[in-house]
Amino acid sequence: MKILADVFTETLVDTLKMLPFLFGVYLLIEYLEHKASDRLPKLLRKMGPFGPVGGAVLGCLPQCGFSVAASNLYAGRLISLGTLIAVFVATSDEAVPILLSRPESAAKILPLIAAKLIVAVVAGLIADLIIKIFHAHKNEDGEPYRDLCEDCGCEEHGVVYSALRHTVKITVFVFIVSMVLGLGIKLLGQERLGCLLMSQNPLQPFITALIGLIPNCAASVILTDLYAAGSLSFGSVIAGLSTGAGLGLAVLFKTNRSLRENLAVAAILYFTGCAAGLILNLII
Repeated sequence: MKILADVFTETLVDTLKMLPFLFGVYLLIEYLEHKASDRLPKLLRKMGPFGPVGGAVLGCLPQCGFSVAASNLYAGRLISLGTLIAVFVATSDEAVPILLSRPESAAKILPLIAAKLIVAVVAGLIADLIIKIFHAHKNEDGEPYRDLCEDCGCEEHGVVYSALRHTVKITVFVFIVSMVLGLGIKLLGQERLGCLLMSQNPLQPFITALIGLIPNCAASVILTDLYAAGSLSFGSVIAGLSTGAGLGLAVLFKTNRSLRENLAVAAILYFTGCAAGLILNLII
């Protein structure tokens, strides 16, 4: 019961933190759809390299609100795939606060953020470049907002009502998913994960990248704790934190109707995390 109460409290706090981001994003989407025609969406979708660069910078902020926001914006076709990937890869969740709380680990923060920023920008630019080469209009296929705003009732009730409705639906979904995953991670325990990873294991980046895909902030907490304790190499923690998009990936599967695209995003994240981890372990 204590574990259940702890997970419930942590999940509730994390979910409430996300509310302003969700509501703000949906207000923006509804406003653009009904007040700003198609001009601004087209501009956002044609930002070129500035999309992934800007996404990577925003993703470096120590919370997963921007990854959730990016999922919604991508589902509404307001940002490119590369920008979404950049935000997901750069997202650090709890890594920065945890390292800041430990004076002996504070020096590790800047290298970690710098590495994730570089990996995020490179991955985002490559994703957009590949799409541009093989499918020139893929980032612009479909009508903007269609998947998010179908049957939302905004025509009858207005922009604020529609934004609130979307926010409530996604908040409930996020809370349930976070609760289930948080409880599972809590029951598994950090010690068992530490034994699974094993220090100096050459397969570390592959395992940590897989753990990072768990759509829950607890994954980044565990990986950062193990890194601060010396159980993970620098490359391995980058691999895990690069795939750890917080709840952004879960929200993407909820809001974006193309399962194929969602699975492709998850695969790109995993490949990016593994590649970055292996390269950094070889260099450092």
